[in-house]
Amino acid sequence: MDVEELRQMLEHEPDALPLPESLLKRSLIPDFSRVESALSWQQAADNHYILTLDDPDYPYLLKQIIDPPTIIFVKGELHALKFPGIAIVGSRAASQTGLQIAYRLASEITGLGFAVVSGMAVGIDGSAHQACIDNDGRTLAVLGTGTDVIYPRRHRTIYEKIQYHGAIVSEFWPGTKPFAGNFPKRNRIISGLSLGTLVVEACRKSGSLITAKLALDQGREVFAVPGNILAGQSQGCHDLLKDGAKLVENVADIIEEVTALSDFHLEELRRRHHIEEVKAVDLPFASLLASVGYETTTIDDVVEHSGKAIDLVLEQMLELELQGWVAVVPGGYIRLKRS
Repeated sequence: MDVEELRQMLEHEPDALPLPESLLKRSLIPDFSRVESALSWQQAADNHYILTLDDPDYPYLLKQIIDPPTIIFVKGELHALKFPGIAIVGSRAASQTGLQIAYRLASEITGLGFAVVSGMAVGIDGSAHQACIDNDGRTLAVLGTGTDVIYPRRHRTIYEKIQYHGAIVSEFWPGTKPFAGNFPKRNRIISGLSLGTLVVEACRKSGSLITAKLALDQGREVFAVPGNILAGQSQGCHDLLKDGAKLVENVADIIEEVTALSDFHLEELRRRHHIEEVKAVDLPFASLLASVGYETTTIDDVVEHSGKAIDLVLEQMLELELQGWVAVVPGGYIRLKRS
């Protein structure tokens, strides 16, 4: 049913639809002034984009949720939307420890080639975004305002820099001011853009738990960092852990859960954008690289899986490390790049 058909039904059969009286009396004529304003916003800069559901650049993961926004406004690097993301959310009144944990995990996640998704709020969100900015990683900020409205204002610097390290995203029209009801609504986009959602610090009434619940409803992974049981900042995280969320102590705990979904996501991107997969023969030390996973892999496992002498393995692993394919972590190695 299109708008004109619905308008005619409301005019001739007002009792046929269970709608409130205020809506029955309201005109359904589109507000073309807002459309013109949005188009003017898009044309104002080269890094302004308006994406609809049928646009090939519309994020694939977001399109899979039950209620994806029919239109999103993007400010920044459009290609940043194509990378698999991990959401990091948590308390606005975060402890110093919580801020440090969010910063460290975001740094490691973006270092592995993932985009970090958050809501640009003060606290955990801001710390996660800042980590990506400091490490030249990709980060997406999903706003509860229009993309041209900076909220909170103290994050103006983060807002400006995110555009060069990722993108600002919103389903709300340019010019939309902060409204309390819009922030819970945008949370489904944060989780929808992500393979999984990590809650670093959250009390039992935290809005971050809404994002975690939405992630579960969307069939995505949920992770939580435990905290001090004597403090109230992590009660929400502990509740998530009791309900089955994965406990996170380091980035490997996240990567080992999302690798399969990430690989599927990248395959879908290759198909949609006609990107040819790099063949294993083009990779340095392909058989050795195949022995290293995205979770911590011990040197003994690398030697056993590759079938090479340990001296040769150590020499080639050093070369792979220098080329940025793997990193040394406590207990072994972890793969950084996807072929």
